[in-house]
Amino acid sequence: MNINWYPGHMLKTKKQIIEDLKLIDVVVEILDARIPLSSQNPEIAKICANKKHILILNKSDLAEEIENKRWVEYFKSTNKVAVIVDSNSGKGIKEVLKQIELIMEEDIQKAIAKGITQKRIRLMVLGVPNVGKSSFINRICNRKSAIVGNKPGVTKQKQWVKVSGNIELLDTPGVLWPKLDNEEVALNLAYVGTIKDDLIIKVDVAYSLLKYLYENYKTNILERYDLTESVGAHDCAQYEEDDEIYNLMQEIAKKRGALLSGGNFDDEKVATIILTEFRSGKIGRITLETCENRQSALLIFTRKFLNV
Repeated sequence: MNINWYPGHMLKTKKQIIEDLKLIDVVVEILDARIPLSSQNPEIAKICANKKHILILNKSDLAEEIENKRWVEYFKSTNKVAVIVDSNSGKGIKEVLKQIELIMEEDIQKAIAKGITQKRIRLMVLGVPNVGKSSFINRICNRKSAIVGNKPGVTKQKQWVKVSGNIELLDTPGVLWPKLDNEEVALNLAYVGTIKDDLIIKVDVAYSLLKYLYENYKTNILERYDLTESVGAHDCAQYEEDDEIYNLMQEIAKKRGALLSGGNFDDEKVATIILTEFRSGKIGRITLETCENRQSALLIFTRKFLNV
């Protein structure tokens, strides 16, 4: 799955971010809690290396709670601050503000020693498209302050937003690495919708997602699509071959009426159903990158970062 996606505005955005970093105290990087490593842009770590940095595990309500906690502990073990957040409900926002104050405590004390009692703290929010940056900004500012849409990259213009008395926040468009050479990362980003559906072969992506879900979240699949009687007796190993997973997609198509004239099933429609219901959490709380398999994911991330 070789996907090239590097619109011209992203190169311009990267240059602007580097320039704006001169004004910034803390970088707030938004990640998708379902894919904490795949949703990291290696360029962010590179250009923000000398800045204070907080990781936000957003969309935490769509990921397994236990895995969210494990990722926080993992990042803590690597001397990084990570906070579990659900921007839709506001869960974790107070903790984010607390961590911003803690990470800036030394700087604030130095400012007080110089007679500056209200030091402004300036934040920059970064993240790849569709990780929920705008929703996070709206929530942390407690008002509608940025454009929110369901299409990746909907935020286009830079905005300064007041968060609290002494905290200001700079929103920027999402940035993505120039080329996705690793299939696993590309698929993870396609699953969650970071890569637009019109850039992928939707049926192939839905097939790969369904295979992963059946192997790791079998009960969720059987219950969501009421397949217990039709396929519940099958062993997971029987669905490792391409045609068997395709048969499972057909069963889902039958349950959802995704059929064409002549009785053939509408593979595009059933693919849309599977992807949409995964992304919205209707299949359940799913984590695609777990701490258990992080070594594989870390290797992928390292290759991206080192460009090897």
